[in-house]
Parts: sequence; C-alpha cells; structure tokens
Amino acid sequence: MTVTHVPVAVIGAGQAGLSVSWYLGRAGIEHLVLEAGTPVHAWADTRWDNFTLVTPNWHCRLPGYRYDGPDPDGFMTRDEVITWLAGWLDTFDPPVRAHTRVTRLSNGPTGGFELTLGSATGEDTITCEHAVIATGGYPLPVIPPYADSLHESVLQIHSEQYRNAEQLPEGAVLVVGTGQSGAQIAEDLHLAGRQVHLAVGSAPRVARAYRGRDCMTWLSDMGLYDRPAAQYPGGKAAIEKTNHYVTGRDGGRDVDLRQFATEGMRLYGALADGAGTLLRFDPTLTAALDNADSVYNSICADIDRHIDQQGIDAPPASRYEPVWIPESEPTTMDLVTQNVTSIIWAIGYRPDYRWIEASAFDGGGRPMQTRGVTNVPGLSFIGLPWMHTWGSGRFLGIDRDAQHIAATIISNYHESVLRLAVGH
Repeated sequence: MTVTHVPVAVIGAGQAGLSVSWYLGRAGIEHLVLEAGTPVHAWADTRWDNFTLVTPNWHCRLPGYRYDGPDPDGFMTRDEVITWLAGWLDTFDPPVRAHTRVTRLSNGPTGGFELTLGSATGEDTITCEHAVIATGGYPLPVIPPYADSLHESVLQIHSEQYRNAEQLPEGAVLVVGTGQSGAQIAEDLHLAGRQVHLAVGSAPRVARAYRGRDCMTWLSDMGLYDRPAAQYPGGKAAIEKTNHYVTGRDGGRDVDLRQFATEGMRLYGALADGAGTLLRFDPTLTAALDNADSVYNSICADIDRHIDQQGIDAPPASRYEPVWIPESEPTTMDLVTQNVTSIIWAIGYRPDYRWIEASAFDGGGRPMQTRGVTNVPGLSFIGLPWMHTWGSGRFLGIDRDAQHIAATIISNYHESVLRLAVGH
C-alpha cells in the first residue's frame, strides 16, 4: 500500500532509529521507518570477523530490552551482538520500509517536510510533519586525496571493508590510524601472524581493567557517561577527540602499541603523504605514545580519587610504565622494500547531510542540535556521538536519547491535534 503522508518519518533503521520507533509505537503515534538496507544491517556489513564490543555487555540496553546473559562484564562478539539485536526486534513490530533510501529532504508544500525516496521500483515522495535523522553521524569513510597516487600494485581498503587477514594479499600490511578500529585491526593482523606497520595517530588509550574492575564500569559509577556534553571536563575540545583505544577481545585487555613493537610490529608517526611506493611520516611517534600513556594514567588517577573519596576497598593503585621506547623516528617508507602489499585506512568518517535542505548545520556540516532537537521545527537527530552525553551513540545512552526525542515529538503531535480540534 503506497503511503503518501505520515505524521513522523524516521530515516534509518539502526538501533537508534528503531529505539525512537519503539517509543512512538507505544504512544500510538503513526510513523514510518525508512531504511536504505535492512534493519541494523551495519553490524553484519561493516565489522570485521573478530570484532568485539569495547564496552561491557551490561552497557547494552535498548527500549524494553537489556543484556541478560551469563557474562555482564564480558564483551559480545559481532555475531553475538547481531543475535542480541535480533532478539530485541522480535519484541516489537516497527513499521520499516526496507531497501528505500531517502535521497532528499526538503520543505513540504504546506509545511513539514517532503522526502524523495529511491528504491528498486523507482522514485516517489512522501510528506511528514516530523523527520528524525537516524543515519549515523559519520557515514562517509575518509580516504586521503594522495591515495590515488600510490602504486597500483598495493591494495587499499577502508577499515569498514576489512574482514580478516585472509582477504589481503600475502605480504606486510600498513594500518593507518589508531582509533578504536585501527588499533584493533592492527592487533587482529598481528595475532594472525602478519607483519604490521602502524601509522600512529593522536588517539588516547585507556586501561581495560584497573583496581579490580573494568575501567568503563568505574567511569559509569563516577557519572561520566551521564554528564551532559556542555559540562564535560575539557569542554568541546575534549569531546571532539578520538575515542580511547582498548579491546574486548578474549575477555578484554589493554591495547599496548609499545608491547606490539617489542613483538615485531613497526610503528611510525602520522602518515603525511605519499606517491608511488614512497610514503612520508611526520616525526610524531614518541609524542603520540607518550600522550596516549598520559591519558591512560590520568584516567587511572581519576579512578584512584573516586576510590579514596568513596572509601572503597580495592586493590592498590598503579601506573603504566613504558615497555618500549622508540630509538628513532622513521619518516619514510618504501612499500616495495618493506614488502607492503596492502594498506588499511582507519582514519575515520565524515558527515554527509547534503541531501537535507534545511538550515540545521554548522560550518563543518554537523547538526546544530540540543539533545537531538534542532531549531528547524520538526527536524531532529538521533544516534550522534556526544549528542547529549558520552553515552550518546552507544548502547548505554541510546534508550535515554530516543525517549527524549520521542517525547518531544509526541508532545508536539498532541499540541497540533489540539490546535486542529479547536480550529486554530
């Protein structure tokens, strides 16, 4: 049945968009969820085979549904997350139109919004009063402009395309970037026995466990995941930094790049540029490693203060001491000489809201919003990092964020109905 108008359109059927749908459904608000693929497909499509969550399983909570398995302090694998999400989807029936991409959002002819939809059967439009953008904060993978000038014999993929070591040609691998994906993919290749070269970025790191508990459990007890972005220590500069690298693999452990170096991984500073088979690196390795360790120890010190203030009985405090220090800063690499046959770009993603024709974005193309609500009447966002707190964009904060967005829509919806009923 063709729908030409719906009060609320949710664009994106990941866990964030479906969480808003859950609350709208409970309130009896007619809505439609539009999804370019299938619900929560990104978990199967963009994670590598040995992917695990970096947050403990007890963080996993969605509307009406929480992790209740035997290992709340463990870390679900990719396939376990897919199964867990499938169990959640079995608890309700969201009105999803799959394989339908919204290619344009513009002002509606009589208010609200008009959505242009593309699918295998062609293009059509629908209108809505409220639109919730749940397409993710950064959908476009970043590849540097000089990548095209590198020698054609070298395979280049983005981290979202990586699945396992076997998909890559024989030879050494260069991983560029040490955010969560880059650091964990480098570890995955290292454990698979590949020679790994790693261009180390500015990402900080965190201990997996400290003084008898997972660090993220300590930080949750300390209220850091509940603190609004505007009140977070360090302000905007702190919340815009890359996430700390750590892993949940094999029950969870630190990611220590220095330790990898003692085991044969080769570390470099940030990759500056390249052409043909020659790459050039900035001499930033020592500073990057020192900064990551400084953040690691700083977080542990914050936990120490919390333990002291609360009088908690815990194992003694400690500090990380470097197990390896670079003797020099390599600034060049010849791909042929080092037998590097593949490069994995793990330098992040960028926003892409060009399809949205609304004055809701800053100069960097990011939504201007407060807890997901913009100044454009009826337009809101869900699932963005730091949309409200550190928990936003993670399983831990999605339920709260979705409840707020849905409550805003429901309130506006009932006010509109009341105005129509009294003739205003």
